[in-house]
Amino acid sequence: MSQIFDTIIIGGGPAGYTAALYAARAGLSVLVLERMAAGGQMTLTGEIENYPGIASIDGFTLGMQMQERAEHFGAKTEYTEVTAVDLTAEPKRIETWNGDFFAKTVILATGADPRRLGLAEEEALIGRGVHYCAHCDGRFYKDKTVVLVGGGNSAAADALYLSRVVKKVILVHRRDSLRATKIYHEPLMQAENVEFCWNSRVAHILSEKTVTGVVLENTQTGEQTERFCDGVFISIGRQPATSFLQGQIELDEHGYVIAGEDTRTNLPGVFAAGDLRTKELRQVITAAADGAVAADMVEKYL
Repeated sequence: MSQIFDTIIIGGGPAGYTAALYAARAGLSVLVLERMAAGGQMTLTGEIENYPGIASIDGFTLGMQMQERAEHFGAKTEYTEVTAVDLTAEPKRIETWNGDFFAKTVILATGADPRRLGLAEEEALIGRGVHYCAHCDGRFYKDKTVVLVGGGNSAAADALYLSRVVKKVILVHRRDSLRATKIYHEPLMQAENVEFCWNSRVAHILSEKTVTGVVLENTQTGEQTERFCDGVFISIGRQPATSFLQGQIELDEHGYVIAGEDTRTNLPGVFAAGDLRTKELRQVITAAADGAVAADMVEKYL
């Protein structure tokens, strides 16, 4: 058997590397398993200006700095994809493309991915007019026009937030009324700079170097129209990266790991930090806070 780490952290976003930093500083042996690059979903944000103490920084740079600080105190990183886990074994086994790894405890920090529209041009325009976090990127569109796609509670809340920041919000929803709870309806209807495009979907995103507009398609008639906008915010839900945990740990009906503010799951020695756990607010700072708590809980558990 290879080295048995005090803790293995699955996911190298702000939750994962904060946990790694705190655990490594506490003298624990720490391994972070990350499939792509440090920072997770944070790397999709061109500029972060609401992280305390930092005026402005891009998500990729902040992720790299978090990784550097954790590794400075002894944490290790392995770039690989986790394919399966046995969280009830002693020690716990993590199967990856690069072989199996073992640990006394595990911190789950794989995050949640925003659901995408599935358009061919969508990926290339992320950070160049296409966004998935209104609170992260809305302020870059002051005095500009944006399209907000969605009709649930998150979309309604995002539309209200954007209405206070941007010149105009065009809310696009494929039905003829919002799915959001009634509490959002009246404030949205009263917002003078919110325009509703009912029974519509975004068929194409238009661009030059950045987003210049959208093609809207009526879901009932198929008629298409072009609308100018400076940016597109997509708010059609999130999908937690927990498929590899099915049958291993308790998940809620949406696939999020059930864990409270203490980050403890239903399995001893297994903790969940960041966007993959059940929580109200998913931001860089709340993920980092979870990571610190999870590391403290690991230290106490050991």
